[in-house]
Amino acid sequence: MVVNFLICSIPYFLYVMYKSLDSFHMLQQNKYNRKKTYLKWLFKNPKQFLDYSLLFVLFGIFLFTKASDIVLGCFAGFYLILVIKMYLDSKTSQNKLPLKYTARMKRLLVTDTIINILPIVIMALFVNSQTVVYFILILGLIAVLNRLYILIALLINTPVESYVGYYFKRKAINKLKSMPDLKVIGITGSYGKTSSKNILNDILSIKYNTLPSPKNYNTPFGLMITVNNYLDKFTDIFIAEMGACQAGDIKELCDLVHPKYGIITRIGLAHLATFGSQENIQKTKFELVESLPDDGLCVLNGDDEWQRSYKKKSGCRVKWIGIESEDVDVRAINITLSPEGTEFDCIVKGDSNKYHFQTRLLGQANVYNILAGIALGLEFGMNMEQLKAGVRKVRAVEHRLELKRKGDITFIDDAYNSNPTGSKMAIDVLKMMPGKHIIVTPGMIELGDQEYEKNKEFGMNMKGLDEVVLVGAEKTKPIQDGLREIGFDESHIHIINDVLKAFDLVNSLKSGETYVLLENDLPDIFNEK
Repeated sequence: MVVNFLICSIPYFLYVMYKSLDSFHMLQQNKYNRKKTYLKWLFKNPKQFLDYSLLFVLFGIFLFTKASDIVLGCFAGFYLILVIKMYLDSKTSQNKLPLKYTARMKRLLVTDTIINILPIVIMALFVNSQTVVYFILILGLIAVLNRLYILIALLINTPVESYVGYYFKRKAINKLKSMPDLKVIGITGSYGKTSSKNILNDILSIKYNTLPSPKNYNTPFGLMITVNNYLDKFTDIFIAEMGACQAGDIKELCDLVHPKYGIITRIGLAHLATFGSQENIQKTKFELVESLPDDGLCVLNGDDEWQRSYKKKSGCRVKWIGIESEDVDVRAINITLSPEGTEFDCIVKGDSNKYHFQTRLLGQANVYNILAGIALGLEFGMNMEQLKAGVRKVRAVEHRLELKRKGDITFIDDAYNSNPTGSKMAIDVLKMMPGKHIIVTPGMIELGDQEYEKNKEFGMNMKGLDEVVLVGAEKTKPIQDGLREIGFDESHIHIINDVLKAFDLVNSLKSGETYVLLENDLPDIFNEK
């Protein structure tokens, strides 16, 4: 009986490990349950517990009437079928954000493997013809509750992760202390951080050896990795992107890297659900300013009322940038947009000259980011010719109003993230293009109690577009309401539940020169498949 039980448990074990990979994928997208985000996602989506493994528990009554060998045969056969089905499904499905096998994830998988094997081994010690049905029903329940079961591995690994975090933190702090001449710039804001970081890097690298934190490494661990693995003695300037989803997050990052210079992009409604109010967002973003030394400098946006209204307590200097506001230190005027990029004139306080800048980037948001780069470039002793050269060489940031040509369709890829201000700017860029205009979007998230209102406005901003493709019938209802309010032709509204099907649909909708805006691309946890 013991040998038969162990052999018949192999398909079950393969199934739960296969399912654990999917559960860990969702856990990773929910930041390893930081601030209980994974649990909140689970309880908002109870259907995650409804899958084929539930059937085995439901027909347990049938198993009680059968001999033990029949029970084990059903047990093995059932999970073997599920393993085959999951394997075949994985061949046809695609994840927008694949599971990343980081060192932390590998440690979790080892722990999860042990805690999935352990019940099988313990049961094998006591299995007999009377207990076998109870044991396999318990295993079936573990499979059903896999989304929660993996949290045991997360809990077991907590002390290890705390030690690993402490080790890498001390290593990063000591390395930074050994480089007293290093200029450290912190960049935060509700949105535009990564774009601002990359643009600043392209501008300053004309004269200096710069190191920007890679990709969206904007958490404490991300900055530790950047400092420990990438920073070297030849680096003049370290540009640290700083993300936050609650009060204290920016202060924690500043205490780690100690920036002397800072940029706040814009203060908006991103992560309103976790911050609770826009006032909390404002205070958290200004933790960067309050952490700067008295001889430091922060670049602020004079067109942002949430930055203008803040009363700073630190003694650091401030340089204001703007487009609409005249009372700023660095201002852009005469802005012209075209499919080839953006041009504008720059005026600097105390200088009677106008300086003409050209960039391949699209959108007003990028003009603000360039102005911030110009302001810091001037602070670091760069001249206007160097700054112009830096702006000309600025590369498009991936998934942020990035133009991608495929046949007779030009995609405007703004899929990284979306917010009320940025989405409107992106639509304005789309409308500027010559040809047919199509938007593909699942809408905006993490806007708290303003989510419905802002998504409805988003839909109303689509007036004048030719086709609208909405991803997710349920979550795009506010956009649908906004479209109806402006009288948008419903025959040109297309609703799908999987963004991967959007490209075939777009190909069927194209007509001559076609521009397609990809606005936001929510992680797999928001799929409505």
